[in-house]
Amino acid sequence: MAESFRGSLVAIVTPFTASGALDREGFVRLLDCHLAEGTDGVVVAGTTGESPTLEESEWEILVRLARERLAGRIPLIVGSGTNNTRRSVERTRRAAELGADACLVVTPYYNKPTQEGLDAHFSALAEASPVPLILYNVPGRTSCDLLPETVAALARHPRIVGVKEATAGTERLRGLRERVGRDDFLFLSGDDPTALEFLLAGGHGVVSVTANVAPRAMHDLCRAVRDGNVRAARGIDARLAELHRGLFVEPNPIPVKWALHELGLIEPVVRLPLLPLSQPRRAALRDTLGRAGLLSVFVSA
Repeated sequence: MAESFRGSLVAIVTPFTASGALDREGFVRLLDCHLAEGTDGVVVAGTTGESPTLEESEWEILVRLARERLAGRIPLIVGSGTNNTRRSVERTRRAAELGADACLVVTPYYNKPTQEGLDAHFSALAEASPVPLILYNVPGRTSCDLLPETVAALARHPRIVGVKEATAGTERLRGLRERVGRDDFLFLSGDDPTALEFLLAGGHGVVSVTANVAPRAMHDLCRAVRDGNVRAARGIDARLAELHRGLFVEPNPIPVKWALHELGLIEPVVRLPLLPLSQPRRAALRDTLGRAGLLSVFVSA
């Protein structure tokens, strides 16, 4: 099962209309682009999908639309984690009922649990979940760091199949690989600028923000690493380096939603407390998209 969740997994944005409502047509349009451009899997309602501001009914609509449109052609991974264990269990079960192939479960933010608390939280989710779980560690946002030894303990549960590690570089990956004793356990990068080095150090894929605007290039990068073509992978990464930086000049998903607007795909609407990309940065991001060859819809970099 874990073999299904490798490669370039797009952390897809949630498009909104100019009035701030869920843009269902825009979301389906994005899904169709990813199917056409080779994206290996879709992560719905994650950080890039503005999960903290989604109503429960909107979350369900997104999962239903994705399940219907993807139709099993590529995996559907649904963000179901919260900082409330009971609520996370309910959401994970509901995601499974709606057709999720796996769930991405973030570390509980704000509460600041101990490592023992994290073990208990994720173990409870694993016991209750009908689908595989991918742990999500993003300490820069949550103020909660899931340490390698805790991941190793959780990896003993058969329904916990991997971890998305959103820390830069490869040092954390080395610690994880040393401690986790399962050959089939997935290590996914959550940091586009260092994703190539992560993959070359033994990672299996990336949950990518950049794949929203350069899906074919991110797929090709992951495929090149998997095929052992390091030179090709480094060439793709070099062409994407400026784009990686440009998509994080303000907190994600502000820049990537503006970029998708520049590509003519969605409105540049984010929900408060986020605001659209600041005026001084718009021209620079437009230039970055142009240099990456992306000012035609979803053309590979």
